[in-house]
Amino acid sequence: MRLGVIDVGSNTVHLLVVDAHPGASPIPYHSQRSTVRLMRYLDDDGAITEEGVRLIVDAIKESSVKAQEIGVDDVISTATSALREAANGEEVLARITRETGMVLRVLSGEDEARITMLAVRRWLGWSAGEVLLFDIGGGSFEIAQGADEYPDVQVSLPLGAGRSTINFLREDPPQREAISALRAHARAEFTRVRDELFADRPKPKRVVGTSKTIRSLGRLIGGPSDPVTGDLSQLHYTGLREWEPTLRQMPGEVREYLPGITPERGYQILAGAVVLRTAMKVFGVSTLTVSPWALREGIVLRYIDALDGRGADPVEHLA
Repeated sequence: MRLGVIDVGSNTVHLLVVDAHPGASPIPYHSQRSTVRLMRYLDDDGAITEEGVRLIVDAIKESSVKAQEIGVDDVISTATSALREAANGEEVLARITRETGMVLRVLSGEDEARITMLAVRRWLGWSAGEVLLFDIGGGSFEIAQGADEYPDVQVSLPLGAGRSTINFLREDPPQREAISALRAHARAEFTRVRDELFADRPKPKRVVGTSKTIRSLGRLIGGPSDPVTGDLSQLHYTGLREWEPTLRQMPGEVREYLPGITPERGYQILAGAVVLRTAMKVFGVSTLTVSPWALREGIVLRYIDALDGRGADPVEHLA
């Protein structure tokens, strides 16, 4: 069957269409993104402005029309931190349903971590053993760890690349003091969750990073994917450390011309690099394996499992 996933994130509304069959890898058929950058459309009370709501509604309409043109058999539509944490999130969700006919299922940060871990595990296989996962979105940063398809421990922090940019790096390019403040804040948060939640976990056999921000940094620092296997380049702590001063000196409109950095990521890739390097430092990670599969693929995999009678209903129980 042909399945569509519409994911409303902090940066983009992303439509992914795949051919999904039990026992088979989900084969991408179509992918399109509409840039919304919702973190730029929050008022002083944390509510999404009218302009931001209109961008979301228009992007969802466009994705829905495209899915109908393709002829999908089913569509799952989800929303993550931007709508989950907005002061007017419930009103925006109701308006989206009223104007588009789409009912968005809002995932918690823990849901995101669990479903993304499933995708990473299926991509890597069981031989990867104990996996520590870093996932940077626009609004949140998820960390999860475990040896199975779902993590034994997971946490979601408001340290996404877009949110960190808006909260700490408003100047473009930012001052050194602003970067130091972001790093200190991130270090305190990562240290707290490491000591409270991850201290008793075994040393991971593999540390994995996923999300567009991490994939972009991997492409920038590690180079293109392997021409034979298609594997993405690993991301090294030393590479992040060496690139950070260069990113810091560039305005966002220049960063977007760097290899692997798309226009919607240019303004926030520096914050993503600072937060990721801080997480790697706190957790003692020197190298990240970069996974091309993340949340959307995890949603598709859960759907396939349900078709095969192996999982919960994918529409009502995404997590």
